[in-house]
Order: sequence, then structure tokens, then C-alpha cells
Amino acid sequence: MRALIQRVDHASVTVDGQVVGRVGKGLVALVGVSRADTETDVKALATKLVGLRIFPDEQGKFNLSLQDVGGAMLVVSQFTLFADVRRGRRPSFTEAARPDHAERLVDEFVRAVESYGVEVGCGRFGAMMEVDLRNNGPFTLMVETVGGRVV
Repeated sequence: MRALIQRVDHASVTVDGQVVGRVGKGLVALVGVSRADTETDVKALATKLVGLRIFPDEQGKFNLSLQDVGGAMLVVSQFTLFADVRRGRRPSFTEAARPDHAERLVDEFVRAVESYGVEVGCGRFGAMMEVDLRNNGPFTLMVETVGGRVV
């Protein structure tokens, strides 16, 4: 699994003119699922993102996690994180999971994050979405799992 995360002051996702997910302070996680990903990747990614110390403490040092600051996470499925652009000018998405597999694991990811007591907002799987956010920092990271381990 891959997650492109951004620390945000607030974020929302809109589908067909309707806001379907919204969070305040926390993270936006664009989450991609590969064909090889399993439930162990879900757990590893959720645990890592919830526990990452990427929020500043009183001295401005990155010592606090999403849980520590009482932050929320907006999860948006993003199969394009597995695009292969090495050949030609059109990306290939053959490494991305099939929709049924990806949707199941994204749903499990949301439940795994919620199990840590973190509020989660969500996009709508497979929909054309508009994501609006105010990046705090800016602070953006790519986090990836392979075989149930963060790499």
C-alpha cells in the first residue's frame, strides 16, 4: 500500500457538489492499493500513520502524533499512486489493485485507523472527487508497505 499524507489544518472531499468527508486538524491520506497488498499491509500502514510523530510540540519539534494532538484523518482512495510512467506518455496502472480488492482494503484501512480512536472522514471509492485542503507546513510524506512492513 502507498499513502501520500499531508498534514492539514482542515480538509474536505466533494462528490457531485456534495461534501462527503471533512476533517479539521490532522492528515489527508491519499491511499493506493496494489495487487499484492493484504490485510497485514492495512494494519502496518494504519499503525504507522496514526503513530507518526509529525506534529510540533510546544518547542516546535516534531514529537507529537495524530493521536497526541487529537487529530483526524481524511482518507481518499487513489489508485494513481501505483502509476508506472517509465514507458511512453500514458501511465500504466497494471500494478494497482482491481477495484473490488482495493475498495475492501481501503475500507479495512479506515476501520483500522478508527480502532485507534481517530476520527476519519472519507472520500467515495471510484468517484470523481474534489479534495480541498490547507496544508500545514507544508508537510507531505510518502509512506509505503510491502509484505506487511513499512519500507
